[in-house]
Amino acid sequence: MRAAILHAPGDVRVEDIAEPKITAPTDAIIRLAAACVCGSDLWPYRGIDAVDNPVHMGHEYVGVVEEVGSEVTTIKPGQFVVGSFVIACGTCEACRSGWPSSCIHRTFQAGTQAERVLIARADANLVATPGMPDADLIPSLLAASDVLGTGWFGAVAAEAGPGKTVAVVGDGAVGLLAVLAAKQLGAERVIAMSRHEPRQKLAREFGATDIVTERGDDGVAKIKELTGGMGAHSVVEAVGTQESMNQAIRSARGGGHVSFVGVNHDVTLSGEELFFSQVHLVGGPAPVRRFLPELIDLIWQRKISPGKVFDLTLPLDEAAEAYKAMDERRAIKAMLTL
Repeated sequence: MRAAILHAPGDVRVEDIAEPKITAPTDAIIRLAAACVCGSDLWPYRGIDAVDNPVHMGHEYVGVVEEVGSEVTTIKPGQFVVGSFVIACGTCEACRSGWPSSCIHRTFQAGTQAERVLIARADANLVATPGMPDADLIPSLLAASDVLGTGWFGAVAAEAGPGKTVAVVGDGAVGLLAVLAAKQLGAERVIAMSRHEPRQKLAREFGATDIVTERGDDGVAKIKELTGGMGAHSVVEAVGTQESMNQAIRSARGGGHVSFVGVNHDVTLSGEELFFSQVHLVGGPAPVRRFLPELIDLIWQRKISPGKVFDLTLPLDEAAEAYKAMDERRAIKAMLTL
């Protein structure tokens, strides 16, 4: 089968590899309907994360179940499924309390930019859709596997809701879908921080009431100006850099909530600043599996269209161009057809 392999920074090749095989009774094999490139895939692509050996890329996935192990009971061949990028056991205390991303047996899915993929612990990690989706729903269901689930977690963790002002730092797919989530959760005001006109337009479509183009301290000052000097009730950090984390914390009001869902790289926080900011801070890998039933239902009923973040669609064989387009910010998010 064909799969995207990262051999070195900037070197993505689509190659023939062995078909996956059931190795445990709890496994499932999925024939992918579509795949995509994540912003976090760009860290190794840019050489920021080390690439010591060829890496099978991809962790977002939707598709049709082809085969299941003997102990799989909740899904069956022929069903269309959406799964999380975190593979959890489903039974430990963390999983039972709604934090599968902190599962004591946690692993991270890989290799989904391919024709087929093996999913471990299928019962705990896959959710079947009500039926076979129409083709136009597939991008939105694919978004639920990571960027929508992560943006949703960002908004929930920041306690977005009625009467709240929510600021979103980052205008990538996760940030844009945090805007959508905040709007769906009933936020009164949603401030998207973006300098790029196409992303600003999509943020508006998803529910942003204000756009802030300034960054860093200037961005913080603008948020304070828009909120009567107080800062936002809720802030979602969706980038993962030092500047974006500082901007997020400083944009929140005292007693506010800051979530961080951008994969952090070399971010350090001042204990003194945290002490005097008096903000609630929570983040990390999103517990996407917790939200999947609700998100799938919203998509299935066509109440939300998160698939609009895919502004470039290419065949799997052109995965290298998909990476290049996202790296150069010519695309918000690239979908690969199979």
